[in-house]
Amino acid sequence: MSLTKAALREKEGATFRMWLSVLTVSLGIFSMITAEQLPVGLIPAISSELNVSIGSGGLTVTIPGVIAAFASIGLPLAVGRLDRRILMAGLLAVMAAASVISALATNFPVLLASRLLVGITIGGFWAIAGSIAVRLVPGPSVPRAMTIVFGGVSAAAVLGVPAGTIIGDLVGWRGAFWSLAGLSFAILLAALLVLPKLEAAQPVEVKALRAQLRNPALLSGVVATALLVAAHYGAYTFVSPVLLEVSGVTAGSIGWLLLGYGILGMIGNAVAGVWAAKSVGRTLACIVIGLGATLALFPLLGVTPLTGTILLLVWGFAYGAAPITLQTWVLSAAPESAETATAIYCFTFNLAISVGTLATSQIVDTMGVNRVLWVDSAILLLVLLPVCRAPILNRNIGNS
Repeated sequence: MSLTKAALREKEGATFRMWLSVLTVSLGIFSMITAEQLPVGLIPAISSELNVSIGSGGLTVTIPGVIAAFASIGLPLAVGRLDRRILMAGLLAVMAAASVISALATNFPVLLASRLLVGITIGGFWAIAGSIAVRLVPGPSVPRAMTIVFGGVSAAAVLGVPAGTIIGDLVGWRGAFWSLAGLSFAILLAALLVLPKLEAAQPVEVKALRAQLRNPALLSGVVATALLVAAHYGAYTFVSPVLLEVSGVTAGSIGWLLLGYGILGMIGNAVAGVWAAKSVGRTLACIVIGLGATLALFPLLGVTPLTGTILLLVWGFAYGAAPITLQTWVLSAAPESAETATAIYCFTFNLAISVGTLATSQIVDTMGVNRVLWVDSAILLLVLLPVCRAPILNRNIGNS
């Protein structure tokens, strides 16, 4: 009996460590996405202290996106079969160092240099997170593990960016970066303590990338991803100036409003997960129409704190549904090459963030935030073109 109890305790301990490892990877994703989007709520304060324009402040989001795009493919190719546990720990160490540099930055070029390091960590982590989750748990538990790991993305929108904005409002934008440095270091220690050795099973190869670039269904998904993400982030990067200038909200309330945005985003993610499995095309069309209408109407209707808040919440719900829908499209287009297709998707996603923010940075400085919202609304409508032309979207994904 004692042996049976001992074996049971050992099994329970192994199960606990397994899920603790999954949670650690999720926290890593949380820290990466928080780091990428943290300046969104801090741009007015950063621009004021470092004496740059609001549009130039948007480069703090543009630069990590560009670097992350290339790192999401280049880093997995470069490291080959390096133990993924060591790779993850190294990326977290770089993230912590980058956050310290950001907090200590005495001028804007130094801040941008630190954001370059952030981009490397984001791209590298995105590229390996999914494969790590799959290898940490047995087959039947993989869906739950993936949900937990990529739940870090939604959690960053709900907690990370709003918390950083609130901290920035209370103790200054540098305090937000110091907090991120502490979080990254804590997750680094957890990764070294709880993650098992994870040798690369099937590293991404150039041959596989070339093959998927000839996949028409995947390419349509890539085009849709590029347009939607560029349009969204082109507008979202400047959501703080929009709320201040168009809706007239107070600076102290922005963090709380972004918290509401994130919560509605999580709800949108949950709803879209069910709908996209039945029909990616109809789900994405609804997202595009809803998101485009929200951006177009914001300068016209969001001119009070109340109406601005309502439109921001609708915005959060609509965009929150987008990533899982796009990911469903990509995976259904390349079910036997999921890791390679995901690398291409991550490259497109991050590059689109940079292109969108860079383009709209110029519009903000020359034409104002209202024009940014209208331009991005028009770009969103272009997403309907690949949606209508991709035959794979007419199938029930769950049965394909």
